[in-house]
Parts: sequence; structure tokens; C-alpha cells
Amino acid sequence: MSFENDKYSVDRDPYEWCLRQSKRLKAIDTQMNIQMRNHKLLTQIPGELEHEVKCRCNHSFTLDDVANTLQDFKDKPRARVKEVTKKKKSCHNCGSKDHYANKCPKAKKKVYAIEQFPEEESPAEDSESDPMGDAIREQSDEDQDPREEFLVEYQEETPLKI
Repeated sequence: MSFENDKYSVDRDPYEWCLRQSKRLKAIDTQMNIQMRNHKLLTQIPGELEHEVKCRCNHSFTLDDVANTLQDFKDKPRARVKEVTKKKKSCHNCGSKDHYANKCPKAKKKVYAIEQFPEEESPAEDSESDPMGDAIREQSDEDQDPREEFLVEYQEETPLKI
């Protein structure tokens, strides 16, 4: 098998593959430097793995860096897809598998009745005795700072000088 036909796959041993491909490149071109050899080796790795090797290794990576990264990728646990079993669809109202909830004969009738105020007892007319408003006013009097109360009384008692 030649260098171009021997692509890396996850089921192979990365150290053996890297060493074999490196020896093939040495045999093809004895003048090729190590950095060029390693970059050429990257072309034989599939896209996702090649990207991972390039991201993990700096610009001047070695054959060991490539083999270690490939081994890490091989050993990394993969997420397994759970088998999805589809349930037979049924009515949400009664549980029958013959129809859906929108066609259910036993569906509850929904009543959206809004109770309105009778015209003679509208809330606008009851504004004379507003217990909530009285409670708020009383509370605001109690929450007043005693110093402010003193200042108000002092200002009322002190004559203004003009």
C-alpha cells in the first residue's frame, strides 16, 4: 500500500500508522524535513481528526504529538445515542388510542364566563368608603420619620423673618 492510499481510521493503532507513514515519506523524499513530513502526514487523517490534531499541537509539532492526539481521540468515550421507542399516540383526555384530544367525545366543556359587576354596584360609585385607601394613608402617616415631623412643627411655630 502506498502513502496516499493509507488513510488513518480510528480502529487502527495510531503509533504504528504514524511510524509507517513517516517511513514511507522518508523513502519517497530523503531531503524532506521533519516539519514538512508531519504536515504531509496530516493530509492522510480524516477532517475531524485532522482539525483536532491541528488545534492541540502548535505549529512545530512532532510525530509523537500527532500519534498521542490520535490515541486520545480513539480513547475518548463517545456519547451513545439512546434508542427511541415511539409510543402509540393516544387521547390526552380519556386515554383512548382511537382518537386524539381534539376529537374526544368525552372532552370536558370549557366555560369561560366572566362575572361582571351589576350596574348599581359598580366599583366607581363605592369610592366614598375605600378601606384599602384608608389603610394606605394610615400606614404612610405611621412610616413618617419623627425628625421630619419635628421640622414641620418647628417651621409652623417659628415666625418667618423677611
